[in-house]
Amino acid sequence: MKKTISILLSAAMFVCLFAGCGNKNNASADKGVVNVYNWGEYIDTDLLNQFQKDTGIKVNYKTFESNEQMYSVLKQGGVSYDVVIPSDYMISRMIEEDMLEPLDFSKIPNASLIEDNLKGMAFDKENKYSVPYMWGTVGIIYDPTVVGEVDSWGAMFDAKNSGKILMFDNSRDAMGIALKYLGYSLNTTDEKQLNEAYELLKKQKPLLQGYVMDQIFDKMESGEAAIGAYYAGDYLTMHESNPKLKFCIPKEGSNVFVDSMCILKGAANKENAETFINYMTGTEQSMKNAEFIGYTSPNKDVAAKMDMDDLSKSVRYPASDVLTKCEAFINLPQSTLDYYDAMWVKLKA
Repeated sequence: MKKTISILLSAAMFVCLFAGCGNKNNASADKGVVNVYNWGEYIDTDLLNQFQKDTGIKVNYKTFESNEQMYSVLKQGGVSYDVVIPSDYMISRMIEEDMLEPLDFSKIPNASLIEDNLKGMAFDKENKYSVPYMWGTVGIIYDPTVVGEVDSWGAMFDAKNSGKILMFDNSRDAMGIALKYLGYSLNTTDEKQLNEAYELLKKQKPLLQGYVMDQIFDKMESGEAAIGAYYAGDYLTMHESNPKLKFCIPKEGSNVFVDSMCILKGAANKENAETFINYMTGTEQSMKNAEFIGYTSPNKDVAAKMDMDDLSKSVRYPASDVLTKCEAFINLPQSTLDYYDAMWVKLKA
């Protein structure tokens, strides 16, 4: 998912954090490291540097492009992370597969600042393994001067937009879009409905400019592409560079997601990981992070404190009648996940 960091800034951060830059005599002595695995372009890197200065804990920070990529990397082993930031349905899967550590909330007091409606969610009903990081919606980002006004997923499958369309490069989001357009649930396990969605994606493929994840930023900001499905928070980033762009949550409904901070089973630096989660959940840090990346903070005090224009407010905090048409992804049975994998391999071949 997401987000806004330039290549130069990312490179500078990488060098700084892994070289252990910063004055160790400033605030805290060296207290070890925390290894964080997050979505690409999904954090204000100044917060990582400040965390190191404030706590003495160095942050080793790496990124992934999708839940599925993150899961695959972790399953392959050989790479050690402490904090990971998956989405709702993947958290549920990781809990079921005993991949996460229960959190010690006595060391995460800022968890009390999380909005009540983001607690006890289906993916972690006991609030035992996760602390919400950001939430948001998926919609269509488009240039109305090229494709006209858009209010339906149908625009993503319309031949008149051929060569201008960007589609998610992951199976869950792509299938979800097709399913919602067909009037089905994002979480259906009905084989007939899944086959219909696959056939729709198959027909769409020749119309696409490409399957993308974070590559969508350059393509939409530059005008190389004119319509694509992506995350609401990233639209605000793209709009800064290309004010012609608009955003809509289609009338058929969409996905509403929660990305949360978790600690991997057997994490070598669990206490440092809890310190990191607590830090990122604090009000000032949450607000700074939300302002930078364009996503909606789960911290209940942030909305009142942030200075937002009408566009930012409408994208970050959709109206209740819009949200009622949206669904959160849930973890699916293994047989359905196997179907998704087989479908995606065949579609991308």
